[in-house]
Amino acid sequence: MAVFQLTNAIAFPSPYLADEDGLLAVGGDLSVERLLLAYKMGIFPWYSEDSPILWWSPDPRLILIPSEFKVSRSLRTVIKKNIFVVTFDTAFDDVITMCAKVRASKGQSTWITNEMISAYNRLHKEGFAHSVECWQDGQLVGGLYGVSIGKAFFGESMFSICSNSSKVALHGLVERLKQWSFDFIDCQTVTSHLISLGARLVSKEIFMDMLSHAIKHPTRFGKW
Repeated sequence: MAVFQLTNAIAFPSPYLADEDGLLAVGGDLSVERLLLAYKMGIFPWYSEDSPILWWSPDPRLILIPSEFKVSRSLRTVIKKNIFVVTFDTAFDDVITMCAKVRASKGQSTWITNEMISAYNRLHKEGFAHSVECWQDGQLVGGLYGVSIGKAFFGESMFSICSNSSKVALHGLVERLKQWSFDFIDCQTVTSHLISLGARLVSKEIFMDMLSHAIKHPTRFGKW
């Protein structure tokens, strides 16, 4: 499959035209309008500091159904001990920045460039992007962020600087999404960690059907 070059027009080729690795297009921008269209079409940006913007739509797709989230005995014990405090949308910029810093501190490459941080802060201000924070003794020790459209949550990244903190943040998100009858969390790329927590792979056809249904619902704007 050819990789498409985007123009200034806010448009994407069909996600079914992505190559075997899921790469669909290159270029464009990270405007709010383009990002929202991408998510609605099952497409997301993922690239490094020294490359142009790359747009992906992998097949199969990793998703987590809120009701299928697996809470291990050890995680349940941690939650019951109230070691952590979980909040929503109180420190979005701190969370996305920490997601980048923790990866860098481990010598891992990151797609969370300064350009991406600015773009998702704009989405947050528009009420589409949300963060979940995990605190211990007043210190931010874990969290995650993502984008919400309709009844779909598109998970972008999470971080943890102490044991179980990101899992507790994810558990907090899952409980909130169950309360609001969200259909799924889009995990985007496959990790054994997320699979151990109940995420599973679905074909692009199934994912796109689920996405089409989810985005028909009203979006929960503003602070969660």
